[in-house]
Parts: sequence; structure tokens; C-alpha cells
Amino acid sequence: MRSYDLPVVNKNMTLFIEIKDLRVGFDGVDVLKDIDIEIKEGEILGILGKSSAGKSILMHVLRGVEAFDDISGSVIYHLSKCNECGLIERPSKAGTPCPKCKSKLEKFEVDFVKLPIHDPIRRDVTRRIAIMLQRTFALYGDERVIVNVMNALQEIGQLGPDAINRAADLLDHVNLSNRMMHIARELSGGEKQRVVLARQLVKNPILLLADEPTGTLDPKTAELVHETILSATRDFKMSLIITSHWPKVIEELSHRALWLDEGKIIKIGDPQDVASEFMKEVGEIGNQDEVEIGKPIIRARDLKMTYFSLDRGIVRAVNDINLDVNESEIFGLIGVSGAGKTTTSKIISGLLRPTSGSIEVRIGDEWIDLTQFGPDKKGRATKYIGVLHQEYSLYPHRNVIDNLTESIGLDLPFELGERKAIQTLMTAGFTEKKAKEILTKMPDELSEGERHRVAMAQVLIKEPRILVFDEPTGTMDPVTKIEIAKSILHARKELGETFVIVSHDMDFVGQICDRAALMRLGKIVDIGDSDSVLSKLSQKEREEALEGIVKELK
Repeated sequence: MRSYDLPVVNKNMTLFIEIKDLRVGFDGVDVLKDIDIEIKEGEILGILGKSSAGKSILMHVLRGVEAFDDISGSVIYHLSKCNECGLIERPSKAGTPCPKCKSKLEKFEVDFVKLPIHDPIRRDVTRRIAIMLQRTFALYGDERVIVNVMNALQEIGQLGPDAINRAADLLDHVNLSNRMMHIARELSGGEKQRVVLARQLVKNPILLLADEPTGTLDPKTAELVHETILSATRDFKMSLIITSHWPKVIEELSHRALWLDEGKIIKIGDPQDVASEFMKEVGEIGNQDEVEIGKPIIRARDLKMTYFSLDRGIVRAVNDINLDVNESEIFGLIGVSGAGKTTTSKIISGLLRPTSGSIEVRIGDEWIDLTQFGPDKKGRATKYIGVLHQEYSLYPHRNVIDNLTESIGLDLPFELGERKAIQTLMTAGFTEKKAKEILTKMPDELSEGERHRVAMAQVLIKEPRILVFDEPTGTMDPVTKIEIAKSILHARKELGETFVIVSHDMDFVGQICDRAALMRLGKIVDIGDSDSVLSKLSQKEREEALEGIVKELK
């Protein structure tokens, strides 16, 4: 485990934030319930939970710049304030001279639940709260890095003669002095996050809210961002609240951890204990039910796909492969980038016509050759083949039930459409209660795992016999991966579907696939039981497979 140098916190630290009986509701559903916690000045609190657990809503309540129509309880900030110039400071500063006007700082409290959204006091407090969000970099993309930080100084009225030096100092704090003249949009994800942090440090904050700040970054880049956040926390003597769905992040970066699930606190305490309990609850696929594997349903013989590239000349993407996939089987295609697995999956799904050879699928008792066009040939077969692309998309302006029923292309009566949608969502791994709850939700109201399962339901509702999934776990946290694995296994059990899984994620293939084929340079070099095939991977292939996942994360 990575060892980070956390700021020292003792038991006598001053109370900073006091949350009592906090409840937040949307459309009649409570997304936060009975939240009670005290946070000390200088403490790092880690909030752990699955996607849609309520972590981000809690962070937005703490940030204090949004109005919530349905909220109750208390979110009390214990602070100190200068009654002369209005400066807000951390609570331990009460009784000391104001750093701006030298008047005495007095104890001060504010409740973000009760205080009106436009109250000037709320504005004064929120100016001392910094926030980092996952993916939302909020930068001036066409401006240089140092200009982005200077713009942040201008936004708070501090663009004086020393502004450029102040901006350069802040970029030093986040280890980006070697990028200050770069254009912001040309930075990597980790570098953009550090520019965001520099812009937030302009406020000289007393609290940093980091909401999944490294959720989509590769491990090495995430380490750099974590070190930068901790360094800033020490240098600016901030308190830090950080959320993650990665247990390891919470273990390594926090003094104390909180496990949140469906809006409720499940456990608070030592980060390792909380992370361990969290993974016990959600970290296993469990025993798989026996499923009867049938006769072959996909048959490839002497399959080749050759094309010409100006850079590389003749490329044999698929080079004389033979394989059978059995009915109700979960079959994996593995290999490094460029091995030919994605091209093979596109041929199997009917999206590409091979240069030579045959690819057949069995519909009922009849074999149909996908290389032959026509409504009675390929057109007939592809109706029973469903494809879930890595970059899947839902209709953003349609709710879940419309996303599902419109994908069928039939004008169903509402009652039948609703029934079919609920049944399909349950097949994709939702409980009946959850399936009914999300029918009217828009895609942006769902978690990543929920969106992925709705996209899977969008394919399943067409009643295919064969499903081809391209990198189904590309950017997922370990909990969501388990949810998707369970969904695939459940769909196979309930419907007898056949799955072809293309993946860089060797652990996922080992957990879920009955058999696998290892491809190298367009050829199948080994095929059989997934554990046996995975054992044949070279160390280089394992490293390149990990690099493939990292590229997708970027």
C-alpha cells in the first residue's frame, strides 16, 4: 500500500463542522438520510461509497452555493470572524488578531441548512471553501496555465501588481511550474486537476472538498494528484473531505473514514476497518449457479481480415482463425492492443465483412452465413445479435423507459412497454423496486454503473440470442465492475444468452468467462478454459493489457 505523509491531528483539535439529522430529498425520494457527524479542524475525512450512494450530494451541501428545495437538519460551520472587515477564519483563530485589519477575531457559527442562499454571510464563508470535482476541470481551455490562475485571482478581486508572482507561487505549490506557459486544454487529466487546485488555492481556503478527484486517472497520475492535494492541505492548514468509490484511496488518504450507502451512514471509523467492511459487503461476485452450456451457436472457419495502410502496408488484423462459441457460454477474447480481438468481435456481430473465410451463427436449428447479404441471410441473423460498444450512449433527453422502449422500434401500449422495461431492467441486475424507481429518471441522474446496466437493458430488450460486449469494464471502479459481472451472469441465467466479451481486464475475464481465446498478431494462439488461457499470458502482455486500461481511463 502507498504510504502518504498525512498531516498530524490530535484529539483536542477544535470542532469545525457539525452535521445533525441531515436529510435531502429529490422528487419525493430521500438521497441523504439521518446524517450525523462531527469533523475536527485539520482532519481529513474520507467518504467511501458506491456510485449513487449520495457522496456528491453531501459534498454540494457542504459547499453551500446551491439551494435545496427539500432539506432538513443542520450543517453547522464553527468559525471565527472579524466584525470589522468580515474576514472568515478557522475556529481555532478565535481570540487572535485579524490578519487583515488586526481587530480581534470572534467565535462565529453558521448553519447552511437554515441560512438563505443569497445571504452575504453565506457568500463570505463559501469564499473560503475550495472544491475539486471529477472530470469537471472548469478551466479556460484556450488560455495559458498561468493565465487561468490569474483569472481566478481576478474573480476574487486580487489582480494587483503582484498577481503574476502569486499565480506562479501557487503553480509551484501544485508542482506545475514547468507547465505554466502551456495551453490548458493541451494538458493531461492529472495536470488539469492540479491547475484546478491552484485556482482554488487562490481563496486561501480553510476547507478543501475533493469529490472523486482521481476517479478517472491512471494509478501513477493519481498518486501525483494525491500528493499535491496532501501537500496543499498541510501548507494551507486546511481540513480535507475527500470522496471515492476506490477503498484504497480512502485507506491511504484519510484520518477517519465514513461509508455511505443509499444516503445512509453504514460505518464511521478507522479507514482500514471501514474499507475492509465495505469490500466484504460488495466485493465478491459470489458462487455462480450451474448453467447448461449448449451446442455451438457461433462458428468461424479460416477467418481473415486484411487491409492496406499507408503507414504499415498490408495489415492482417485477423489471420486465419477458427473458433466455436457455445450457446449460453460467456466467451472472452483477450490480447494486447492490436492483437485483432476487436476486429474479430465486429466480424462476429456482423459489423465487418471478412476478407475471406466464413462466419456463421445458428438461429434456431439453421446456420446463417454473415458474409452473405440479404434479408434472409445476414439481415435475418443480425436481428438476434446485440452489441454493447465501449462508448455506449443513451438518448440524453429521454428518460429510462423511453430509452428502452424506443430502442425496440415498436409503438407499444404504455402498460406493456412499462412491464417489458421493468422485466428487462431486472434481468440487467436491478431489483424490481429500483427498476420502477429509475423508469422516469434521465441518464444524467444515474450513476455510471446504473447507466451501463440501462445500456445493457437497451440491448437485452430487443431479445437477442448473442451479445457482444466491447471492453464492458473500461473505466469502472471495482464495485461497479462487480455489479456488471453480476448483471451479465444474471442475464445468462435468466435468458440463456450467449456472451462474447472483448477485454483488457484479465481479472474480469477470469471471474466471468467460461472459456477464452488469446490472440496475438491476428491469430488465436490458445483457446480453452479461461484460467488456463490466462496463465499463458506473458508478463509483457499483462503489462500492455494494464496500459490499455489506463489509456481508456485517460
